[in-house]
Amino acid sequence: MPGQGLDYSALFNRELPPPAAPWGGHPRYNFIGGHSDPDMVPTEEFIESAERVFRGDARNISMYNFSGGPQGILPLREFLVEKLGEHRGINTTIDDVLITSGSGQGIELINEILLEEGDTAIVEAFSFSGALGNLRRRKVNIVGIDVDQDGMRMDHLARALEDLRERGVRPKYIYTIPTLQNPTGTVLTMDRRLRMLELSEEYGVPIFEDECYADLIFEGEYENAIRSLDDSNRVLHIGSFSKTLGPGTRLGYVVASWDVMSRLLSRKNDAGTGVMDQMIVGDYFTHHYEDHILEVRSSLQRKCDVLGSALRESFGPSVEFEVPRGGMYLWVKLPDGVDSRNLEGPALREGIAFNPGPDWSADPDAAAGYIRLCFALPSEEEIREGVEKLADVFRREGALP
Repeated sequence: MPGQGLDYSALFNRELPPPAAPWGGHPRYNFIGGHSDPDMVPTEEFIESAERVFRGDARNISMYNFSGGPQGILPLREFLVEKLGEHRGINTTIDDVLITSGSGQGIELINEILLEEGDTAIVEAFSFSGALGNLRRRKVNIVGIDVDQDGMRMDHLARALEDLRERGVRPKYIYTIPTLQNPTGTVLTMDRRLRMLELSEEYGVPIFEDECYADLIFEGEYENAIRSLDDSNRVLHIGSFSKTLGPGTRLGYVVASWDVMSRLLSRKNDAGTGVMDQMIVGDYFTHHYEDHILEVRSSLQRKCDVLGSALRESFGPSVEFEVPRGGMYLWVKLPDGVDSRNLEGPALREGIAFNPGPDWSADPDAAAGYIRLCFALPSEEEIREGVEKLADVFRREGALP
């Protein structure tokens, strides 16, 4: 006779977040997350790379950490060393590179070795929701620094660091997305990058540099990574393949010196990032990186232009936004007094998904009047249709005149 089943409610960790809802599939007009353009997936080239890899030496998948050790396979790390040197100005070696299961794992690992409950971390006032959520789960004090069109404000950062020092608090790091910031799309100027390094030295606080979007600049030259300017081991650097190939690859990386790397490896308890993905991606990028990245940038720029035009046509002057130099997001300011959290549900019922601003802010209430729109996944037609329908929802809910 079957039992009544076990009630787990009294057994769950008391620190768990609320339960997730069952997944209902992707919405028709999907402007959320960091999805990439499905038309940019190089299927045939992936097949060629897989064939090359497995007609070569496929034994990497037969053992944990076969040829490259726990830091990742050598071809992918060698590609990264070359790419970071040529495109981001970072002079590093394969010994300083750790391949991770997405950049989110890199954030998790750095937080694991640096943070304890009650510590303080400095972030941009508007920042990556995943990083903010990780800090909140660890019960870390978050200090948000204002961002303008040139990135994090160094006068505000200096003031915050001095105030913390007067209170006897040494922050564990300054977390920044300096190049195509998420969600604002800003690029930190070179003067501010140099000033941040000066403040890092003056106050003894490392810089945690997240460059997940740096490959996606639309055109022209742009500022080298902060780590490229650092000669004293003050900068921890992470990046991702998700924004150039797609989040399904689940590949990211950390660049750090051995004193930090050795501690990261001691906490990376997943028995190694998936080797098959590393092998195929390493081969593909070794042969096709330059051509691929140019195609991705061109596609994203077209979609960004379409989204900007659609917002101006459907929302008029009621919303404000800055067109970024690259990336995959628009950070949109709604009319005063409108709370984006109240509009998420009505929009989703119409098949339209967007990210409410509070999820992307050190102070959630300060971002209530913003939404983040990712333009990478939907087609140009879906962008136009989705924005028009979104404006209709907002008007029906009283958020637009």
